[in-house]
Amino acid sequence: MDVPIFDPRGFRLTAFEADLCARAREFGARVLAPRAAQWDREASFPVANYDDMRREGWLGICIGREEGGWGADFRAYCLAAAEFGRYCGATALTWNMHVCSTLWTGLLTDDLEMDEETRATHRGRRALHYGRILGEGAVFSQPFSEGGAAAAGTVAFGTTATRDGAGFRIKGRKIFASLAGHADFYGILCTEQHDEEKLSRRDTLYLAVPKDAPGVSVEGEWDPLGMRGTVSRNLAFRDVWVPEEAMLMPPGLYFQAASRWPHMFMTLTPTYMGLAQAALDFTIRYLRGEQPGTPPVKRRMYPTKQIAVAEMRVMLEQTKALWFAAVSEAGPDPSKEAVLRALAAQHTVMENAAALAAKAVRTCGGQAMLKTLPLERIFRDSRCGSLMLPWTAELCIDRIGRDSLYEKGEAD
Repeated sequence: MDVPIFDPRGFRLTAFEADLCARAREFGARVLAPRAAQWDREASFPVANYDDMRREGWLGICIGREEGGWGADFRAYCLAAAEFGRYCGATALTWNMHVCSTLWTGLLTDDLEMDEETRATHRGRRALHYGRILGEGAVFSQPFSEGGAAAAGTVAFGTTATRDGAGFRIKGRKIFASLAGHADFYGILCTEQHDEEKLSRRDTLYLAVPKDAPGVSVEGEWDPLGMRGTVSRNLAFRDVWVPEEAMLMPPGLYFQAASRWPHMFMTLTPTYMGLAQAALDFTIRYLRGEQPGTPPVKRRMYPTKQIAVAEMRVMLEQTKALWFAAVSEAGPDPSKEAVLRALAAQHTVMENAAALAAKAVRTCGGQAMLKTLPLERIFRDSRCGSLMLPWTAELCIDRIGRDSLYEKGEAD
């Protein structure tokens, strides 16, 4: 089995984290890696992977132990997800969308302020959703994007929810909706509309919409550059009604979470941390003549190859160190410096994963770009990370520069 991305001793992992990562690594090598080329080639959803994940308990990784899950916290999940990403980026990225529905409603929400009655109501609704996951194997998605600035957190979501009896009526559209057509429930971020009032981010709702609810449709084609197995087609909601119990968070809690728990937006990075590691893994196997599907020809004796591998490892270790520090300090009400570190880590992982994959292609040579080998897929998948909202690489740089120079409330 491959060595851990994060050595348990060197990074002082807990026994639970070390065991979880070992299990993720074994599962990735046994289940995810052999099928990854199929999902990429067909741009098809990894249904078989989810059957195995459901059977082996991975859907409940961040559900608390007292509620029947594995009880992984933010860092433990991120470490395991990185190992998944190492073997199949598309599966890891879609799994993240599902896990966030439990992480946000569980550990993260428990850190936020609400009165006792609201908290009790939330936990009752949460138990219903968790029961669907653990008892029925339900898969959740979490569509963000709408083609505007809402996913970046600067304006209210254009998808709206209006109170209608004992529930809400939803209207709107989401684009790049991973798991479209394959999730059992879509965790929709939308804005509660109050008469003619202007939409406000403070009124964001997080609602679980069944895939077969009347008015839900999946639209458009899916043939992207990379992350093809995510099947991120468009979702349309035309007067879709859901009951109040569909609320995954109480009203106003998402806005509080986005303000007080900003590390919640880092959960896309583990997949790309895994891809960065995969690029180096491939390069070393290839140069040693040990990559399956290639002749056992050694290329490791050339100084240019040795230098390239050394440069790749330096970049990877720098990326790992910053990312590990950022996910380790995730929690409510982080300091300004911690948020800047999180943004820097997000930017570094997304950009360096692509840089490492490109370096791997150049170092290994033309044969490594064959679609029969995984590096070509790693190269394409790794280029998608910098584009992903709400923290794209450009937005990270913008915020780091501005927030380093201005304190809250300052202006010129």
